[in-house]
Amino acid sequence: MITTELPETRFAQSGSVSVAYQVVGDGPIDMIFVPGIVSNVELGHEHSGYTEFFKLLSRFCRVATFDKRGQGLSDRISGAPTLEDRADDVRAVMDAIGMKRAVLLAHSEGAAMGAFFAATHPERVTHLIIHGGIPKFSRSADYPFGPTEEQLELTAERYGTGALLRLAAPSAFDDPASISVAARFERQSCSPGNFKALLALNSQIDARHVLPEIRLPTLVLHAKRDLLAPIEGGRYFAEHIPGAKLIEYDSNDHIFFAGDYSQLCADIEEFVTGERRDAVATFDRILATVLFTDIVDSTAHAVAQGDSAWGKALNEHDRIAKRLVEQHRGRLIKTTGDGVLATFDGPGRAIRCALGMNPALARLNLTVRAGLHTGEVEDRGDDIGGIAVHAASRVMAMAAPAEVLVSRVVADLVAGSGINFTDRGEAELKGISGPWRLLAASI
Repeated sequence: MITTELPETRFAQSGSVSVAYQVVGDGPIDMIFVPGIVSNVELGHEHSGYTEFFKLLSRFCRVATFDKRGQGLSDRISGAPTLEDRADDVRAVMDAIGMKRAVLLAHSEGAAMGAFFAATHPERVTHLIIHGGIPKFSRSADYPFGPTEEQLELTAERYGTGALLRLAAPSAFDDPASISVAARFERQSCSPGNFKALLALNSQIDARHVLPEIRLPTLVLHAKRDLLAPIEGGRYFAEHIPGAKLIEYDSNDHIFFAGDYSQLCADIEEFVTGERRDAVATFDRILATVLFTDIVDSTAHAVAQGDSAWGKALNEHDRIAKRLVEQHRGRLIKTTGDGVLATFDGPGRAIRCALGMNPALARLNLTVRAGLHTGEVEDRGDDIGGIAVHAASRVMAMAAPAEVLVSRVVADLVAGSGINFTDRGEAELKGISGPWRLLAASI
């Protein structure tokens, strides 16, 4: 089983700027990953699939990722960094780790910088891999695939709500809990003002002229129905970098850790090593009752209370939820920004924990909705996965304020326990086949 011990965050000095980075694995091949427009090397691990993606790569390489200056845990700067600044950051991280030459894996916004670095520093790069790349960030007569000014403005207006990542990975951010995590990830990657500055800079970036100068083995990976970076961008990279190979995936996910990332890692490994290892990470599978909770009207609370007071309220909410989960012999998997994800080895204890949430939170004037489902989950160490997790999240999304809603299988498992249920009828759960009988629990 792949371990989920999180890597240590360190800092490299790039001129006067400190650049945060992490290293995963100790394989014989060095690789440096260039992130997209928003990043946070620590919070990224809260996304399902993020840690596992780098662990899969670490089967054959030592892979480093970093936050570009102005992003995540790296030093904040005035305005936005240039391509030269970003290239300096890559070199600084490589020097700090002792990477003389490395595979350069550049994602999304990082693709233009990756191409620039490969063309100007070929002595430091063995292979160039571009995933979900965008060669030019503005639409023009000779490149009609870039975003319009109106689209960029709309993206900036929605920044910090999770809308960016939801658009980038529809399969991963399609429920309230994951969108909440995505929103917090955006907000702690950079400020709204910094994000607007990045968009303004990106609208001027055009890496097309350097592509014919790249003389390195190059692999271009792109989803056919990518909503954030149209497939035409990937095809442009492949057509204009001499000898580049293109692989198109039947997907609409732009983010590297969404969807079938094991296939992505296998294609990368084959390109770099010449060998293909399709075996994916294996996880322990356990039967558990999954609980999702969500604070009702959390955005309205945040606006009414202000950032400072709302932050204190969330911290107290998390403390109370953790105590309740532990009292009922559950396992708190993570907080989601305005809710929790937890598992229990007994559905009765899970229901009683959920029913205890609202009374315990009453003094904070907070109300939560809760959803529960029992099924087989993948135990990923610090996280869980599987259909049961998605089902519990979608059950929660159907719950009314202060309601504890459960699937039929949960109710059946606690028959005779003294817990009462009110039938809420059948419902269609997004992305999960068949009608689901849902019931509201009470004591």
